[in-house]
Amino acid sequence: MDRGAADGRGRATGGESPVGPDGRSAASLAALFAAVAADLEGVERRGGTGEAEYLRAGRPFAAVAGRVGSFLLRPDVGRAALRTPDSEPSARGPGWVAFAPADLDPYATDRAAAWFRSAWRLAGE
Repeated sequence: MDRGAADGRGRATGGESPVGPDGRSAASLAALFAAVAADLEGVERRGGTGEAEYLRAGRPFAAVAGRVGSFLLRPDVGRAALRTPDSEPSARGPGWVAFAPADLDPYATDRAAAWFRSAWRLAGE
């Protein structure tokens, strides 16, 4: 469950996007995913540094490999996500959207964090 606002260490909490040491954005998708996952209940992480799969109740809902994040989204959210820059259907299969932002600016950070939370909620249903 989402819990609140960002804490003083740049960790994401609740509806706020995680921020890096610069106070603006996360350093990488892997760091962003780890920060968002730390604030959600029931998240299991499998994998190593820079490459991981996130599960809820045994169901994969997000993954990161290098500069590419993937999310299993509801069809309506997925269609909207695919209309945004730097996104495309994921090789992971139907319903998955891959996101590879050229620059992890605050807008890309916000999108990735929102899609991660959306995928987490769907995995819990």
